[in-house]
Amino acid sequence: MSYVQNPYGSPLGDFAALAAADERSTFISKTYLHLAGAIALFAALEAVILKSGIGESLMGFAMTRWGWLIIIGAFMLVSIVASNWAVSAVSPATQYAGLGLYVLAESIIFAPLLYLANHIDPSVISSAALTTFALFGGLTAAVFITRKDFSFLRTILVFGGFAAMGFILVAILFNFQLGAIFLYAIIALACGYILYDTSNVLHHYRVGQHVAAALALFASVALLFYYLVMLFMSRRD
Repeated sequence: MSYVQNPYGSPLGDFAALAAADERSTFISKTYLHLAGAIALFAALEAVILKSGIGESLMGFAMTRWGWLIIIGAFMLVSIVASNWAVSAVSPATQYAGLGLYVLAESIIFAPLLYLANHIDPSVISSAALTTFALFGGLTAAVFITRKDFSFLRTILVFGGFAAMGFILVAILFNFQLGAIFLYAIIALACGYILYDTSNVLHHYRVGQHVAAALALFASVALLFYYLVMLFMSRRD
């Protein structure tokens, strides 16, 4: 593609929805290949963290009075930086650095949960992973088959995300359990994010933003996986 022909003048190219069929197909393929790569990197990092004893150390830190709040705060800051890097039009290297940084941050915030789940029942992790991929596959298929634009979910997802974070912070500060209803609500929210991010792949990303698109999808998949692990753990208790 020639950028001279790009009516938007962006170095990231045309919007995928307006691009030629071969460019759109290439963009979608790259997005999901990078998503698969991010998931594989996450799994590898998590294996190293758990086997090296770092997971146990992070679990101990998370159990302290302010430990989990510090971990969440650091994760949020890193997420902002990583997301900004991933959408950068300056260089592909910056985009990949953003995706890699985000995957690393997710592997750290997951470590205490997966360490605990592995000690309660190792099958929890595999069950949650299979359920995550099944839900992700079904939601992805629904978007690609219907071609529906789910951008209208943005306001609901933003408010839902802030509400969820508020409940989590209150639960940490006052030391109480949020319960199964909260877990199901967050799982539904994560499914909404998958619908939203997948429709953005079809309608709102530019053809040069496959790294940013992969990061957004990975974040939604990770959110779904996290709370499915918690749900399966609650059933084992």
